Amino acid sequence: MPPTDVDAASQPAMLACENIKMSFGGIPVLKGVDLSLEPGTVTALAGENGAGKSTLMKIASGQYRPDAGTVYVRDRQLPMGNLKASNRLGIAIVPQELASIPELTVYENLYIGRETRTPLGTLNRRAMIGEATVKLREFGVDIDPAVQMGSLPVGMRQIIEIVKATSRGARVLLLDEPTSAIAEREVAHLYDVVRNLRDQGVAVLFTTHKMEEMRAMADRVVVLRDGQLITDSALADITDDDIVTAMIGRELENLFPEIPRHKDDVVLEATDLVIAPEAEPISFRVRRGEILGLAGLVGAGRTELIECIYGIRTPVSGTITVSGNVLKPGQPQASIERHIAIVPEDRKGAGAIMPLSVIDNATLPRLDIFSKFGVITRRKRQAAIGEAMRSMRLKSDGLGQAIENLSGGNQQKVVLGRWLTATVDALLLDEPTRGVDVGARSEIYRIITELAEEGMAVVMASSDMPEILSLTHRALVMREFSVAGELNREQLTSPDAQDTIFRLASGLETSHPTHTEELAP
Repeated sequence: MPPTDVDAASQPAMLACENIKMSFGGIPVLKGVDLSLEPGTVTALAGENGAGKSTLMKIASGQYRPDAGTVYVRDRQLPMGNLKASNRLGIAIVPQELASIPELTVYENLYIGRETRTPLGTLNRRAMIGEATVKLREFGVDIDPAVQMGSLPVGMRQIIEIVKATSRGARVLLLDEPTSAIAEREVAHLYDVVRNLRDQGVAVLFTTHKMEEMRAMADRVVVLRDGQLITDSALADITDDDIVTAMIGRELENLFPEIPRHKDDVVLEATDLVIAPEAEPISFRVRRGEILGLAGLVGAGRTELIECIYGIRTPVSGTITVSGNVLKPGQPQASIERHIAIVPEDRKGAGAIMPLSVIDNATLPRLDIFSKFGVITRRKRQAAIGEAMRSMRLKSDGLGQAIENLSGGNQQKVVLGRWLTATVDALLLDEPTRGVDVGARSEIYRIITELAEEGMAVVMASSDMPEILSLTHRALVMREFSVAGELNREQLTSPDAQDTIFRLASGLETSHPTHTEELAP
């Protein structure tokens, strides 16, 4: 059971940050932040990208030395910038970019640096496997500890990192965006793990952009904005709207803009497209100004379908046509020439080269139009990319700023906006708001609808159900690399739309009427 108010009041805070200040390159990131974590509590740390959340976590975990301020762990002052001291005092962090070693087994990851040995000094692998089995089962994880870490889903690897941290005696657990890259079923398991830790008296702090996660896991929410603490409240005493207003500094009246009317002419067409062996053929058409959603569970084939359309992946069979022209399969350059643009799911790994500047990243897909005799025409490039980024309302220190120093939302604007220096007929979006805060999401939704209104045919894969329900004209629900069903706009706005999509995606409903007659030119 979590501590009572009397119990909590009689013991020091597990972690207390006092007047924490931090700047990077002369730019203040944290401006005197105070934060305390009590035993047996779960606190959500919210704020837009760039608000200072990750920096505060890295200071609390000993990774960063702040410019000013003090961190206490159960009334003991933490030596600043000392990760080992932080670990010894019971603080552990599970970063968004997991630190596990994929090539090692699960038990080797759990015991790395503190291996159990026999009296002869050799590794006692049997003992470590036995202990690991017990520890994993305490967290509801029933896997063989001898399997390779890299063979497991991201969500399972994340929970194993939590097991490792707590098995080393961590009493303060810091989770940075714990659900950003894991499947929905793994999210439910993570919720159970966090509640279990809370009941054991562990103080948990996690960052998130999602209101439903705050409500599911947290007792309390702390909001940072521009490096300052804006709100510190019990979740029971604050509304979602109040949290959003605290995060972005203004009321967000309508997160989703009104979607525009589409035209009748077909821009993008897939005919009998088979994207994986033994999958059913997929056929659909997308009209000018239409936003087609791709819904489904992780692994259903949404990304694979988008990659087949663009040419990153070669389909088993079938054809893709853009404005009447058949695309050559497996050739991204042919897609670019036919005015198809893509924003991939993995922004950091596949969408941009993070150390490069905004202007260099924006040049990459359009290098030919900015070059003459192999030399970049600087003035033309500066003007075109500058105009594209202004249309995105990009917030940066200029086109020369490294994209890795931008917030997630602004990075996504660069990845999307770089295509707008030339004609785009079809736009492919794979998880366009993943890792993006609520204020930037509103901006990206505005951009998507404006591009559709200008005449682009948009295909958008998303795991965010409100995006599918509120931002698309139609949605294809995918399962096992095939289309399980289709919902039109009227069905997407019905009260049971979310349940219908889940049933189709999970196989609980095996068929659903489609509306291909609406696609007749």
